[in-house]
Amino acid sequence: MNIPNLLTVLRVLLIPVFILLFYMPFPWSYWAASAVFALACATDWLDGYLARRLGQSTAFGAFLDPVADKLIVAVALVLLVEEHANLWLTLPAVIIIGREIVVSALREWMAELGARAQVAVSNLGKWKTAAQMLALVILLANPPLISIWVILGYLLLIVSAALTLWSMLQYLLAAWPHLTRESSKK
Repeated sequence: MNIPNLLTVLRVLLIPVFILLFYMPFPWSYWAASAVFALACATDWLDGYLARRLGQSTAFGAFLDPVADKLIVAVALVLLVEEHANLWLTLPAVIIIGREIVVSALREWMAELGARAQVAVSNLGKWKTAAQMLALVILLANPPLISIWVILGYLLLIVSAALTLWSMLQYLLAAWPHLTRESSKK
């Protein structure tokens, strides 16, 4: 177990803390939940940086890092959908979670074919993640009342959902030759 892997495990362990803070009946609970989510986002960047910088990439880390990311983002989206209960947040949340399921399944299938590099993370995915994380930090820090911050959070989440669809389309197009070749054999 190295430092990058410990940071990834920490991100998973922060999820119950994050949920607990989100539901606490105090005025500061939004800020506290948002701060824990922001800390998790920072550990996501830091564990990747340290793994590359220190040459400590492991199979365990390669497996757990994207799982930890998807878990905390899905939890944040579900909590926010419940709290805000509107189309402006629900539709992007469904798109983001749905895309993660599709792309994860696609990556797993492509790995079985020995072509996982065809669906590797792109720069577009990094922009999507940045917009998504910033949107979630903003939305988590604010109660579900119309304010400039909540509107900014919605807009960033909508941008993130659009980038999510675009990146999913890129992954599907990259995998298309493999998808059609396999389906024509059956």
